[in-house]
Amino acid sequence: MTKIARDRPVITVVNVFTVEPENQQRLIDLLIKAINVAIRHMPGYVSANLHKSLDGRNVVNYAQWRSQEDIDTMMKDGTVQELMQDVQKLATAASQLYQVVYTDEVFQRPPTTAQPLPRVGSA
Repeated sequence: MTKIARDRPVITVVNVFTVEPENQQRLIDLLIKAINVAIRHMPGYVSANLHKSLDGRNVVNYAQWRSQEDIDTMMKDGTVQELMQDVQKLATAASQLYQVVYTDEVFQRPPTTAQPLPRVGSA
């Protein structure tokens, strides 16, 4: 399971793929194949998470890697390049590297306990 945390030593790659709605599922299938066949076996790989837009026009991959060098090595890998050729035929991609600076979720907050309201007129 992907862990998003400020203190986690990873580089986050966000890939936004733009695709025709009728090709969205095919794109997802190709990305899953690339991840399972090659990418997940590369040094420095931590995680990949695919998200599909509700309008069918985008697929986002939120991926985590140990380092920029590991990402560069993956991008130069012949098997990865071969698998990504089919992806490039279906979609355009915009990629950016990120570092987590803040996270929040309800499960991180301490539980609150309801305090009874004071009675009117009581001391």
